[in-house]
Amino acid sequence: MAERYRPGQKAPKSGQYERVGPRGGKTGREVTGVEGKRLPPTPEPGQSYILVDPTKHKNG
Repeated sequence: MAERYRPGQKAPKSGQYERVGPRGGKTGREVTGVEGKRLPPTPEPGQSYILVDPTKHKNG
C-alpha cells in the first residue's frame, strides 16, 4: 500500500496527490503538491493523501 500523508504535512516530492478516505478508499480528487510545501486541508476528517504521479524532471 502507498504511503499516506496527512493534511498540513510537508510533501516529500512534487507531484499529484490523491485524496483518500480513512480506510484508503479513493475519492478521485487530486491536488498538486510541491516538495517542501504543506499539503492542503481535506474537506472531511480522517482523509489523507497518497502520491499517485510524481513530477518528472528533465535534465539540462
